[in-house]
Amino acid sequence: MKRIVILGSTGSIGRQTLDVVRSLPGKFKIVGLAAGSNWRLLAGQIKEFGPLAAAMSGEEELASLKTELAPGYIPDLYRGREGLETLATMPEADLVVVSVTGAAGIFPTIAAICAGKDIALANKETLVVAGHLVMDLSARYKTGILPVDSEHSAVWQCLHGLGSDQVEKIILTASGGPFHQLSLKELEGVTADMALRHPNWNMGNKVTIDSATLMNKGLEVIEAKWLFGVNYSKIEVVVHPQSIIHSAVEFLDGSVIAQMGLPDMRLPIQYALTYPDRLSGAVPRLKFTDLQGLTFEPPDLERFPSLSLAYEAGRAGGTMPAVLNAANEVAVASFLGGTISFKNIPYIVECVMEKHELLSNPGLEEIMAADYWARDLAKKQIEKSLI
Repeated sequence: MKRIVILGSTGSIGRQTLDVVRSLPGKFKIVGLAAGSNWRLLAGQIKEFGPLAAAMSGEEELASLKTELAPGYIPDLYRGREGLETLATMPEADLVVVSVTGAAGIFPTIAAICAGKDIALANKETLVVAGHLVMDLSARYKTGILPVDSEHSAVWQCLHGLGSDQVEKIILTASGGPFHQLSLKELEGVTADMALRHPNWNMGNKVTIDSATLMNKGLEVIEAKWLFGVNYSKIEVVVHPQSIIHSAVEFLDGSVIAQMGLPDMRLPIQYALTYPDRLSGAVPRLKFTDLQGLTFEPPDLERFPSLSLAYEAGRAGGTMPAVLNAANEVAVASFLGGTISFKNIPYIVECVMEKHELLSNPGLEEIMAADYWARDLAKKQIEKSLI
């Protein structure tokens, strides 16, 4: 029985991870659960799975959780960043699922690696912001970084142990989001409600907006560079609106291997949890005779410049990916709050990147300083654009 900690258990990936656990009784034991502020949902998860420890972001949430659980079973309770790191390093854990949102996922990921834990990684920012540090530590401590994103899981499955020296090209597919057919003029009228209606995937608000701008795919490009050890020139993005082919690998001999399946995150989650085995789960099956046609097209970088910005940041390296990510988080939050327009999201990111003095080969403190700087400047740029 594999013992699992889930960081971000009340989010979209966390909830679907628990769906996978339910569908495979006797295969897993949940030993730790961490959430942000949704204490009601976390209380229900604790009552169902009986973890040894749990964590929340703040003292008030933790107090509410404790009241909700009393007089029944109450696990060891922790809070904040220290709480995440405590759960990530639990001696009882075999695998840590990192599905918290934002740069906050970096710290427990590093702590878990240093404790010798394998990581099922569903947090983009960890590799985008600190890929060189995380992969070096993973190699040093001989731990596995198992990708949970459907695209990276697909590439991982296609490679099946083959090295980057045999890869001609990694092809990351993108749904294109809800606006891939809209003109530049039509994009000016996009609202948050419209952007949150993803045609294929059920995701959190931040990831859904990033999918609409194609920044999500740009972040995945940077992740792929670190996960699979290839140059950016060998990573191609193709828009595939049906989301049936989750990604593909072209090898040196010209062969292309693609991984297919219905757009359901439980499949890549289950593969990360059960690796190297494949078990019969509850995921719906793909029927080829039901497919009405698969289409592919290049991304339009004029309408969706966020993808270009991500390639630019990745190639620059150093602190630039952290700046890209931080500025984008601030811009997306402002869009969701109704402060800026959809088209202004990449504009804010670009302005911040242009003003950044790049630092090569940074340590974690320098990365987080760049992250803080970028957030502050992005907020100032947004205020300036409103004057």
